[in-house]
Amino acid sequence: MVDRGSVALGSIPDDAPATTRDVLEERWGPEPRVQLEPRNAATRSEARWRGLAAEVVQITAITSFKCGFSASGHLLIAVDRGTMVHAESRIEGVVVSTRRELGRTLSFVPKGYVLRGTFVPRNLPRCGNLYIDPAMALADPELQFNDIEFEPRLFFDEPALWTTASKMLRLVEEGDNNRLYAEALAATLAIELVRSRHRGGLRPPMARGGLAGWQQRIAIDFINDNLDRNISLKELASLVRLSPAHFGEAFAHSMGIPPHQYQLGKRIELAKLMLADTERSITEVALATGYSASSNFATVFRRVTGLTPREFRRAQH
Repeated sequence: MVDRGSVALGSIPDDAPATTRDVLEERWGPEPRVQLEPRNAATRSEARWRGLAAEVVQITAITSFKCGFSASGHLLIAVDRGTMVHAESRIEGVVVSTRRELGRTLSFVPKGYVLRGTFVPRNLPRCGNLYIDPAMALADPELQFNDIEFEPRLFFDEPALWTTASKMLRLVEEGDNNRLYAEALAATLAIELVRSRHRGGLRPPMARGGLAGWQQRIAIDFINDNLDRNISLKELASLVRLSPAHFGEAFAHSMGIPPHQYQLGKRIELAKLMLADTERSITEVALATGYSASSNFATVFRRVTGLTPREFRRAQH
């Protein structure tokens, strides 16, 4: 499980790569992240996908700190551990909270709202922040996500939303670059946010069928022909003329598993065949199955098969 501490999150350092800073500034302006004071109060890790950026932060000292956030994007905060001696959280003009036990809570700051907080921690908080583009390309068009006026909320409990946010933040911590999985989670996150807004009053999406035969063939062939690439959900969906969210549902209906699991299974099958050839290096196998680092490949391979690539190779000979 991802540990997520206080409401604050570390900022992107001033020397961050230009690509990261420029892309975020293009959508949300120069400060599309929670700011900390002091700035060195936490360490953090980050990942970005289409329509969404995520950060996981560890507060590093038992000392008072402040946080603030304002941007044209939404902010979802997931707090797993964070007990405070003193706490004051404020979404300006709307919500104020002096709650001190913040563990296992969610907070949502819609676009245009200003978050401020002052905290004195009892333990070392850990948290995850999800920055959501209101024009999320991966949200189902039927949701009209970009047009919804969300209400700000502090420290609420929403199990389905918590589960989805936790899975996304776990990808950040593990350095998992599986775009299909991340983008499927992003689409689910949009649905859960809308459901949370209605507090259970939103009708479940209408049940839809699977892929047509031609759509299934195109999708499967494309996945199989591109096992070495980190393909996106949107890329697959566009091939069969569906929205990403609709495609994910239809693929799972037809195949019994979501696209990222099908892709993973095919990558592992290919990896096993290649590992049987002792002339091929593990790095070569990793690259051929879509992993830029052999360490990431080894982690996934062991999680699926119970063996490291070297152990699997030895068992074959």
